[in-house]
Order: sequence, then structure tokens, then C-alpha cells
Amino acid sequence: MTIKLGTRSLSRLEGVHPDLVRVVHRAAAISKLDFTVLEGLRTLDRQKQLFAKRATTTMKSRHLDGHAVDLAPMIGGEVRWDWPLYHHLATIVKQAAVDEGVSIEWGGDWRTFKDGPHWQLPWKGYP
Repeated sequence: MTIKLGTRSLSRLEGVHPDLVRVVHRAAAISKLDFTVLEGLRTLDRQKQLFAKRATTTMKSRHLDGHAVDLAPMIGGEVRWDWPLYHHLATIVKQAAVDEGVSIEWGGDWRTFKDGPHWQLPWKGYP
């Protein structure tokens, strides 16, 4: 069984860098875990809202330039927030990135402010 990205997820990939879009599509193709795209390209106003709520620690998010996406596992059609599911999804997305030859960073690997849904293209390769 592979996952098919829904219309909402596909629309949330609009404006996202094509390399990252390829990784998300590949992840869906190889995944048995259903997931959704929560957010891709983000406006500055949205970033300011998230910063004010302390849902982010930066005003220089890769979401602002289409170099990041937030992905969430789904069980029974509902977004889930349990960390073991994010670790499982991380294995899938990292494999998809290898398959596509794209360097990627996961917010769950960060030492501070762990961000399970967050995936981004690294600044070094994608300035």
C-alpha cells in the first residue's frame, strides 16, 4: 500500500521548492504510514503569528521562501502528535530524500526546539 497525497496536501505544496516536493511525493510512494502536508510556503504574517505564539523561534523560517514543509502522520484520518509516529515518518522521509538525491534536515533532529513535523532543505545547499 502506498499513500496518495490528497488535494489539500497537494495545494499546500504549491510554491515549495521542486526538490522538496519530489521528496514528499517519493515519501508518499514508499510509505505505509498515512501522512498529510500541514504547511508549505508561509506568509510573513503567518510567521509573525506563529512567532508570537512561540510555535516558532525564528523570523527567518525556511517556510518563507518555500524551502520547508511540515508533515504530520495520520491515523484513522486524524493528525497525530505522538513522537513515535514522527520518528517512523522521519525514517520514511529520510529514505525518500536519499532516493531522490536531495539533502534534507528534520526538525526532530535539532538539539533545541525539536520540531517533529518540520522538514527543510539545508541553508548550505539551498541559500
